[in-house]
Amino acid sequence: MSTKTYATTEERRQAARVPLVEDQDLFSKAVGWYSRRTYGKVLDNGLALLHHKPILFAIMKFEGKVAKWNRLDPDLKLLAEACSAAVIGCSWCMDFGYWAGQSKGLDTSKLEHVPTWRTSEVFSPLERRVLEYAEAMSVTPLEVTDEMAEALRADLGEDGFVELTMMIAVENERSRFNSAIGLTSQGFKEFCELRG
Repeated sequence: MSTKTYATTEERRQAARVPLVEDQDLFSKAVGWYSRRTYGKVLDNGLALLHHKPILFAIMKFEGKVAKWNRLDPDLKLLAEACSAAVIGCSWCMDFGYWAGQSKGLDTSKLEHVPTWRTSEVFSPLERRVLEYAEAMSVTPLEVTDEMAEALRADLGEDGFVELTMMIAVENERSRFNSAIGLTSQGFKEFCELRG
């Protein structure tokens, strides 16, 4: 995971593997306006996706639908996403995930313990099963076992288990894209703490 911090937004964006430039045309200005209005900042991954607008549109549509899934407890979903991002090494997703969780009123107090969940004492047995599963799904090759799946199906029901599995898969897609493009933390966590 890239833990490098940059003094300025310009330095962070220059370190990415594709140019991250705002306000190139009317469409990118609209994306920037929406991003600032919704998130308080222009998302670096949005700037990366501007290089391929059909992908940007598809991701926006898909993420809109993902946000409506509701069969899994949102706090468990947040922990699973954070664990996946931590395993993959995506500091951008860890940072943004904290902001997203806090903006939805979720319990973000345990997020800092996710990378050390095995030794941390803050997690319930169910949360540990969710974190173990998220980790097993996010390594290559997968380390998911029948026993993990059976325990989580009993905990969450089949619909909750399927949603958990898909959320971890979605976070794998997000984290792998952002990490491969070279994105690092944008300071969302700090931004959130300044506002709160």
